[in-house]
Amino acid sequence: MSGFSIDWLDLRESADHRARDKTLIEQAIRWLDDVSIPNQPPLIADLGSGTGSTIRSFDNLIAEDPKPLSWRLVDHDPNLLAEAKRRHEVSNIIELCVTDFSDIQKLPLEGVNLVTSSALLDLVSANFIDELAQKIKHEYQSVGLYSALNYDGTTSWTPTHPLDRAVLKTFNLDQRRDKGFGPALGPEAAKYLKNEFRTIGYKIFTAKSPWLLKHSDHKLTGSLIDGITEVSLTRNELKASEIKKWHTFRKQNVGTGSCTVGHIDLLALPR
Repeated sequence: MSGFSIDWLDLRESADHRARDKTLIEQAIRWLDDVSIPNQPPLIADLGSGTGSTIRSFDNLIAEDPKPLSWRLVDHDPNLLAEAKRRHEVSNIIELCVTDFSDIQKLPLEGVNLVTSSALLDLVSANFIDELAQKIKHEYQSVGLYSALNYDGTTSWTPTHPLDRAVLKTFNLDQRRDKGFGPALGPEAAKYLKNEFRTIGYKIFTAKSPWLLKHSDHKLTGSLIDGITEVSLTRNELKASEIKKWHTFRKQNVGTGSCTVGHIDLLALPR
């Protein structure tokens, strides 16, 4: 998997936190209360943890009634893990695991109550989800899964441009590219997750969690426009001149327009 910089993760965090469905996080926290052993904080394994955005999303909801949580942060990038520890070692119990995600069997899930991820599982393949579900079913039957901010393939802009739909189609095709785990699920990730965990007997709860980007998010929106343009230029679906015109138009309107990027949050709990 290609790495993500601390700057990029910080840039998107405000939009991520606004987008996350709070009801699913609250439901996950209540479930942890029910299944945890008295006087022992529940253990959460956060896959692709980055700088700890998932920790912050949970902390924001339990701030008025603090509950001790133990976090096993799992990422392939030791620099991101070090930053997460720096930000959270005072307020949370933190364990760091530098892990190669290409081997599901090496994921450190021993003793875990809940597996979490954010903006990760749309990057992985169907085989990754299959193996993760089977590992949880056969080795850790009472483990829940919370997966937030799975891209759903929808993006809308104001003002509109004639190439919006074509550029989105090109971008979505690239989302299925191999990110190091085989062909990525991309926009199909949430649906595939839902079906796979329902198959192994889990109760499934989903909610929409779109980015709602306005003029105050112009730095993130501008970075998104640049990223979509870069991806589109590497493919052959559109002429480079058309893509550049779209890019120019979008950048000209980044301070006054808006953008909505669709995501889906999912909570899967054992029956």
